Amino acid sequence: MSISHSTYQQQFLDFLQYQKRYSSHTITSYQNDLTAFHQFIANQYPQTTVAQIKTAYIRTWLAHLKEAGITSKTINRKIAALRSYFKFLLKKEVVQVNPVATIIGPKVPKRLPQFVDELAMKTLTETDGYSEGFKGLTEQLIIALLYNTGMRKAELISLYDYSVDFSNAAIKLLGKGNKERIVPISSAIVTLIKKYIGEKKKLFGNTENPYLIVSQKGTKIDPKEVYNVVKKYLSLVTTINKKSPHVLRHSFATHLMNNGADLNAVKELLGHSSLAATQIYTHNSIEKLKDVFNKAHPKA
Repeated sequence: MSISHSTYQQQFLDFLQYQKRYSSHTITSYQNDLTAFHQFIANQYPQTTVAQIKTAYIRTWLAHLKEAGITSKTINRKIAALRSYFKFLLKKEVVQVNPVATIIGPKVPKRLPQFVDELAMKTLTETDGYSEGFKGLTEQLIIALLYNTGMRKAELISLYDYSVDFSNAAIKLLGKGNKERIVPISSAIVTLIKKYIGEKKKLFGNTENPYLIVSQKGTKIDPKEVYNVVKKYLSLVTTINKKSPHVLRHSFATHLMNNGADLNAVKELLGHSSLAATQIYTHNSIEKLKDVFNKAHPKA
């Protein structure tokens, strides 16, 4: 990758980090996609500057990805990264046109999000089978917050003690694009959080660590640890393939929809920017209605 390519790429990544406030995970994803793209250009079209990159070159790269067995979903993500990158370069007047503007990504087959059924979640949230001591309390709070609020893993990790409004039984979340939203929590969750904070202070005192959920050492909890906790406990109650924190978010939304929640309300709770992202949960509701119909209707 030439010096000019790497320089522009770093400027773009800095823009995402310091001005757009994207998460480190998202920035790493952009970096990997752009680095792979620039390496391909350098190998296939040597001495090509950023300003000389043509739409045809990008189509060639996409065809190469397709031949390598890369999924349509991943290819679309890479197209989105390139589109944002060249839009940035266009504003900086590095390029005269956006070579990605006319490129349409491959169609991605719609897949319904996986979720855990309500009975299984009831079993999981009411169990006393968590680990002993502070570790078990941390595990219990992770599961409870993810399922009862539908928050993302990154939002959970970024929670502070002061994110919780105990008097109004609500929690403030900082979502994608630095957007804040308020999500209500039950009295049981309020009690659990108060107990957790009390135990945390007994163990670690009034440390400088402001985060609500901490590791066994009192430090900010690692994303992998959150994932492992969820996988461990979901494995006890469900046989679905995916057992990630996002499955609890899907379960939260699906159970709300199945119990008659308003679509717009679910959208606000999830922090979606548009209804399109939320509407996928109506498909799960329809599937449940079909199941009820087929089992209960005499003419089914």
